[in-house]
Amino acid sequence: MSSNNQNIQDIPQKGFFGHPKGLSTLFFTEFWERFSYYGMRAILLFYMYYELSKGGLGIDQGTAASIMAVYGSLVYMSGIIGGWIADRLLGSARTTFYGGVLIMFGHIVLSFPGSLTGLFVSMGLIVIGTGLLKPNVSNIVGDLYSKEDYRRDSGFSIFYMGINLGGLLAPLIVGTVGQEYNFHLGFSLAAIGMFIGLVVFIFTKGKYLGPAGSNVPNPLTAAERKKVFSRFGIGAIIVIILGAITIPTGILTINGFTMIVSILGIIIPAVYFIVMYRSPRTTEVERSRLLAYIPMFVAAMMFWAIQEQGSIILARYADQRTLLDFAGIEIQSSWFQSLNPLFIVLLAPVFAWLWVKLGNKQPSTPKKFSVGLFFAGLSFIVMIIPAIVNGTDTLVNPLWLVLSFFLVVLGELCLSPVGLSATTKLAPAAFSAQTMGLWFLSNASAQAINAQVVKLYSFDTEILYFGVIGGISILLGLLLFLSSKKIHQFMRGID
Repeated sequence: MSSNNQNIQDIPQKGFFGHPKGLSTLFFTEFWERFSYYGMRAILLFYMYYELSKGGLGIDQGTAASIMAVYGSLVYMSGIIGGWIADRLLGSARTTFYGGVLIMFGHIVLSFPGSLTGLFVSMGLIVIGTGLLKPNVSNIVGDLYSKEDYRRDSGFSIFYMGINLGGLLAPLIVGTVGQEYNFHLGFSLAAIGMFIGLVVFIFTKGKYLGPAGSNVPNPLTAAERKKVFSRFGIGAIIVIILGAITIPTGILTINGFTMIVSILGIIIPAVYFIVMYRSPRTTEVERSRLLAYIPMFVAAMMFWAIQEQGSIILARYADQRTLLDFAGIEIQSSWFQSLNPLFIVLLAPVFAWLWVKLGNKQPSTPKKFSVGLFFAGLSFIVMIIPAIVNGTDTLVNPLWLVLSFFLVVLGELCLSPVGLSATTKLAPAAFSAQTMGLWFLSNASAQAINAQVVKLYSFDTEILYFGVIGGISILLGLLLFLSSKKIHQFMRGID
């Protein structure tokens, strides 16, 4: 019997909308963490490319877009580190806490007027902190339920709603303060949000979570600890020396760094799958489930490549191509970042109800993924219409952006909470938290590729840009749908 099932009896199983009480702790912790993260992201692109006279850093728009994609990629890539630390050293709950502390300090750095150096220091802290927190808080959600509990998908959908409630309020509050008053004041609100999240976690975890997240599934031996820490120390020294030599001399440029991250975004998940598949700790059934996970991982990469451009290309579109004085209301361009979470908050309960209502009749996980890809592709295809009708030198009705965000959310609710749940079910037992890190790596890989792709967007290439990316997504969705029965066989009894 897994440690998860052994611990279930010690976790309060009712008390939060028919779900375990611990779901409320994780719901509100993630709510405040996402408030801080999405609040910061709502104004970061503008902070980077606005002129110095407007309180920005004056970075070239294409470079700023590329930095945003790399930043997002590294945030999710660092989930590997967080998963490994939880699996081998600290357990998910303690790793989550330390991650929140680093995130808070990252926002504090941005809250002070600074330069590119301050920006990159802040990014480093938030990248590592989110890597520690993000996969592990989701992994603890999985620990609240037995693998056979029919409430799992519904529970993850409720948890996902908490994420998006934070993401909904953040651009409206942090975005307005940042754009109307001062970028750094906006960033300080993000720091306060993370602080509140930490307080919630500390004061409720003992009572509501019980043993969930406290287990270290594959702890390091004393000899392994010594070897790991010495290698880590040597690696850190090498990175610092290389940075000290290559950055001042101009060998390592921002564009060069983004290219390195883009390559890593493809190599790292490939290596990860190979290591887990070949591990003696992975059983034959678990190997089959890993093979089933690969096409869904690729599908998730394609989906996130489109969805994550909502805070990059569509944010720039909102700032420069959209009519911001609409129906007598002056709209802040950062407000559009609230559309994605707004629609998720409204629709997540509907999807959570739908999966429970359908029970055993609901579509298989691969089919849900294929529908997600179709809607993601459609969300880009509709953005061609205003450019075809009116050209790219006029301001566009904001309702086109609203429609695009709505369509991608339909896809997201078919793919993202379902993917979280599938990951906890398909993960090899010895790699549970690390497999959750791998799930977030699908987002990292997508944004690593985006770091090169977003440079191709301009008003002149707009139709081709949205058309090609949207078309590829729809085609991949069709291929996944046609092969879903075969993939489901490899899942070995997991729906």
